[in-house]
Amino acid sequence: MRFDFDRPVARNGYVWWYLDALSDDGRHGLTIIAFVGSVFSPYYARARRRGDGDPENHCALNVALYGDGGKRWALTERSRSALRRSAASLAIGPSALEWDGTTLVIHVNEITAPLPTRVRGTVRLHPSHATGHTYFLDGVGRQRWSPLAPCSRVEVALDRPGLRWSGSAYLDSNAGDAPLEHDFVRWDWSRAPMNGGTAILYDVTRRTEDHRVLALRCDGSGRIEEFDPPPRAALPPGMIWRIPRHTRADSGATPTVTQTLEDTPFYARSVVATRLLGQSVTALHESLSLDRFRSGWVHMLLPFRMPRRR
Repeated sequence: MRFDFDRPVARNGYVWWYLDALSDDGRHGLTIIAFVGSVFSPYYARARRRGDGDPENHCALNVALYGDGGKRWALTERSRSALRRSAASLAIGPSALEWDGTTLVIHVNEITAPLPTRVRGTVRLHPSHATGHTYFLDGVGRQRWSPLAPCSRVEVALDRPGLRWSGSAYLDSNAGDAPLEHDFVRWDWSRAPMNGGTAILYDVTRRTEDHRVLALRCDGSGRIEEFDPPPRAALPPGMIWRIPRHTRADSGATPTVTQTLEDTPFYARSVVATRLLGQSVTALHESLSLDRFRSGWVHMLLPFRMPRRR
């Protein structure tokens, strides 16, 4: 597997590596996202408007913990002086990702916001096989998505808070040569572990007023098969910020939100009970509104959850 943490990033563009995991006992969950060119940063958006869209000057490691022990969220943006990267390693401030050839080791050392607490420890991701696939979400190759290792295992060992667990995990990467909001209106994405692999749904509304829908089934050998996208199904909007949420499910199924993990002004992250390919599954689901993200009032709110260290 190749991570290419040192890959070139276009001016005004971005690359991120995304990991999520759910514990085997269902009591814990986490997401980790490493950004070079922090796509949801008000500081980066402001810099681009000034003509200073250097992605390496806007990097961050986002860590979110859910479940027993409460929720913790960290996303501190840092400048290029805090970034160190090679083909197999990426360090952002005091945190780092390292690929040793078989395991992705993530050393986390972050401060939560808005209430400051420490998140520190190690996450080890063991991928089954790499897929080697890249998909163009925008139709022309400016916005790219790679499901790197959809069928993986994770070991979590944190000192702060004290947590030890293991479970199923998922790893992908997105890269773009332009800001997301330039090409997309919104998207709904989900991944669901199932017998024999993982099902992924990507439902994108583009600014060209057309849709890009991907329905993929991935197995532990790295093989990916596309299947006919199932019918679209509405989910209730977020309780606070009312972000619209949709998914796709087998005909006749009624997906339900069992837990809302994040309810923010421009996206919602949820756990959804649904049915895909004839199986009852539990999916991690995200809805993103880029029109909402573009709003000036949203950019005014974001620094409370996303501080920047110079």
